[in-house]
Amino acid sequence: MHEVTDSPTTESRKVDHIRINLEQNVDFPRLTTGLEHYRFMHRALPEIDLHEIDLSVTLFGKVLRSPLLISSMTGGADLAHRLNLRLAEAAQEYGIAMGLGSQRAAIEDDRLAYTYQVRHIAPDILLFANVGAVQLNYGYGVVQCQRAVDMVAADALILHFNVLQEAVQPEGDTRFSGLLRQVETVCRQVSVPVIAKEVGWGFSAADVRRLHEAGVAAVDVAGAGGTSWSEVEYHRAPTAFHARVARSFADWGISTADAIQYAREAAPQLPIIASGGLRDGIDIAKCIALGATVGGMAGPFLKAADHSTAAVTELIREVTTQLRIAMLCSGAASTGALRQTPLFKA
Repeated sequence: MHEVTDSPTTESRKVDHIRINLEQNVDFPRLTTGLEHYRFMHRALPEIDLHEIDLSVTLFGKVLRSPLLISSMTGGADLAHRLNLRLAEAAQEYGIAMGLGSQRAAIEDDRLAYTYQVRHIAPDILLFANVGAVQLNYGYGVVQCQRAVDMVAADALILHFNVLQEAVQPEGDTRFSGLLRQVETVCRQVSVPVIAKEVGWGFSAADVRRLHEAGVAAVDVAGAGGTSWSEVEYHRAPTAFHARVARSFADWGISTADAIQYAREAAPQLPIIASGGLRDGIDIAKCIALGATVGGMAGPFLKAADHSTAAVTELIREVTTQLRIAMLCSGAASTGALRQTPLFKA
């Protein structure tokens, strides 16, 4: 466990989060994504050619060459800037989407805006700005959300929901009452589509339904089974008391597989971004078959970006190749066909 100051700045917290994710095991100890319980029916006679498989999808009016999102991770520190540039350069090369980390640090201190700005090397990617939803109960509103969008020339805005993470942080923001009304105002007035994103514990069907009614344009279910942010907070807890509280929630949440299905049932027409513990192209294929539009990965990309841009591009190539082969072997010639491909419980 690492000692931190009682009142860390947003910038120092960002560095803590990067370091802990890179150096510590912060996976859920027992809870899994649930994707291991699903399998494709293997097709020995798929009647399609591997190189003709169409991986493209359209989201928010932009065509992605592959249904892959580099999930929101970081910003607000010089180290984060270097990582974001590497991620964005690779996303531009492969025509995939990218989310930025929470921009609160730069909204508080505009000198940190550069740590999120990647458009100069990734002019064409589908790019998501990012603000913590709970900040709407702490003085943020449409002005701050629009500033986050404009700061990075984003195509959409993520409002991330991290109730458990805030609750186990000694310095956490924990006023969540009345938040839905604030979300509705942002959805109605901000200039770009709004994505509601969990950070690793999943959305229930009831919450997806309420968010859809409030006007969100997509949900990123970010289910349990990958990085546990209560485990991250355990590693940066300032006292043994706070560490024990955080550690007790290590296996809390809704698995990614269940969260996708809850979202699809609650709002069948709403685009679903699947994330939370995805590790390869087969996981992404399963998520699309369960009802997602794209699959997002964070941890593997963070580790790759810590090495080099080349490591990020190699990871994208590996994941898209796995996805293409999974589609071939399940008889799906396109992502549209993959969404209609049944899975069976293993």
